[in-house]
Amino acid sequence: MSMLKTRTTTLGRLGGGLIDGVERVGNKLPEPFALFLWLLLAVGAISTVVSWFGVSTTLPDSGEIVPVLGLFTGEGITWLMTTAVSNFIGFPPLGVVITLLLAVGVAERTGLLMALVKSTLGKAPAWALPYVIAFTALCSHIMSDASILVIPPIAALVFKAAGRNPVAGLLGAYAVGIAAFSCTPFITSTDALLAGISNAAAALVADQVLPVTAVSNLFLNLVLSVILTVAGGLVIDKVLEPRLNRIGAGTGAEAPETHAAPEDSPSTAVTLKEKAALKWAGVALLIIVAGLLALILPPDSPLRNEDGGFLPKSPLLSSVIFLVFLVLIVPSIVYGVRIKAITGIQSVGEMMTQAAKGAVSFLVVAFVLAQFLALFTWSGLATWVAVHGAQALQALNFTGFGAVILFIVVVSLLNLLIASGSSLWTLVAVVFVPMFAFIGYEAGFTQAAFRVGDSATQALTPLNPYLIVILGFLRQYEPKAGIGTVISRMLPFTLVFWVLWVGVLSIFFFTGTGTGPGMDIFVD
Repeated sequence: MSMLKTRTTTLGRLGGGLIDGVERVGNKLPEPFALFLWLLLAVGAISTVVSWFGVSTTLPDSGEIVPVLGLFTGEGITWLMTTAVSNFIGFPPLGVVITLLLAVGVAERTGLLMALVKSTLGKAPAWALPYVIAFTALCSHIMSDASILVIPPIAALVFKAAGRNPVAGLLGAYAVGIAAFSCTPFITSTDALLAGISNAAAALVADQVLPVTAVSNLFLNLVLSVILTVAGGLVIDKVLEPRLNRIGAGTGAEAPETHAAPEDSPSTAVTLKEKAALKWAGVALLIIVAGLLALILPPDSPLRNEDGGFLPKSPLLSSVIFLVFLVLIVPSIVYGVRIKAITGIQSVGEMMTQAAKGAVSFLVVAFVLAQFLALFTWSGLATWVAVHGAQALQALNFTGFGAVILFIVVVSLLNLLIASGSSLWTLVAVVFVPMFAFIGYEAGFTQAAFRVGDSATQALTPLNPYLIVILGFLRQYEPKAGIGTVISRMLPFTLVFWVLWVGVLSIFFFTGTGTGPGMDIFVD
């Protein structure tokens, strides 16, 4: 027994040391703005030095020679001064992210999203709660990061009201929300943001790959949303909650006087006024959908392409962002009018203004981010890295699914140090999207592989800013809990989700099934 205890203590110390090490390394990383500014300067310096040696790259398909150009030369400085504004304005994620933020901002501020969450969770029987919460956590990603803060405390209250362990509801909702982030059956601002970064990174091979849209990973997400709902519910029901009950966490055995719900937690009750407003919002949604179908279905629909279809390109696919905006904004306005959160057209404008304020930090980072991506492509370094990286993989005969798995592992590990998915994708996309295109993979598929590695390990990094918020909620039920408490309870979700993500992606890969409308696995 003493030997077992010693071994357990040793493993605990090793685990704690690993977490501390990750935190120390991660804390040394600068904020996104500074990070991309330093990268911009680094690429500028490297490109300048390399250009002095007359380095160039021969494209394998066309035979075109692409020289490496230096930023800190007369030509480079002129390029930056004349294109900085167009680089920023033309940055693909800029317009789509702001557009969706405006609609989501109205939906949040009218209370529509909160009412939908409460009405969904409140009607579930006790046995089905883990699965309903898992599905709600997935669907609530339409609220972006706000979902990680809103859903867990509500889930804790719902679990407690049903006589189940509230900590299981709290941590289960958080785990599914963070470890399966962006895996939702709906189109979200995250889809638009990642697609924009993918297209920017694919500028080098734009004539070879299909354009990435907000629906390019939709088929994969639809399958995963079902599988991860069931898996997340099972882990909550069969792993997390039984263990919590065994150790008395959240049951009142550890600290009876603190077993009350967090004071700031929202109520789970849906008022009669909210129910009536939800019905009107549902009617508005049905009218919008009916109108869109009437516009889309006719054979001579203007939203069809020249061949009369929708794939791989069509006005319909190019309209996805506007359609999502429409589906969000109209029911939100109807709900807001009925609930009296909207008293006039000025109310909608004010809500959009508040939502736009939340995008200011993104705009600041996007300016530097856009310059970094543009420079990496213009300088020719992206071409050099992509071509020589692809040739190295081919020389090693490592161009099959093994290369994809290695990429997923690399992303999973980097995710422990860079908590922002968009920042991480920007860093790796600029290299791997062109590189994988040269060995035959579509940019949309590479993006799908990134999402596998990025999501599952998100729950384990101590650098995740929402970890501290969840810890605050947890301490209302379990005062002695620490960061290690949360991370250790996230581990089963991470392991299960990572394996399932990879398994489903493998099926898509080996069957040649596209990950979304108009998106294939392999480059034609």
